[in-house]
Amino acid sequence: MNLQSTRLYYREFQPEDDVLMFALDSLSEVHTYLYDPVVTDIQQSRDVIAYVRSQYVANGIGRMAAFTKDTDEFIGWVGLKLQEDVNGREQFYDIGYRLMPQHWGKGYATEATLFFLEYAFNVLQADEVNAFAFPSNGASLRVLEKCGLKQVERFVYNGQESVWLMIKK
Repeated sequence: MNLQSTRLYYREFQPEDDVLMFALDSLSEVHTYLYDPVVTDIQQSRDVIAYVRSQYVANGIGRMAAFTKDTDEFIGWVGLKLQEDVNGREQFYDIGYRLMPQHWGKGYATEATLFFLEYAFNVLQADEVNAFAFPSNGASLRVLEKCGLKQVERFVYNGQESVWLMIKK
């Protein structure tokens, strides 16, 4: 799969990306608006990568490692996953991203979100794509809304108030 947007390219996570994933998920500032805790052991990153790789096989899609084209630098993960049992939805395409702090504010989340929305609608033939975030995560909500997702409701996820966003084809 050759997936790329203007400034970024995307590829499936490989087991040897455990160091990259650990570098991302061991940062407390990255987890400010996330539902899962900071990772403290590289085995946790290996487990996440194994889970993501199983999604590639089972669903034909999963979060992708993202890199800059000009420097080949890992910026984080982006993309779609087939999510289950959230907010009364049995199964849906969820769009998301998690970037290294030095890459915040550069438009990468918007670029990747637009790319993967197009992928969802044109390649996967999805009818809609959803996302959810903390109401206090203004930066992420702005990215999702700039990309066309609309806030449709509030709900509780893992004991936290959350915003549900949706875009239809």
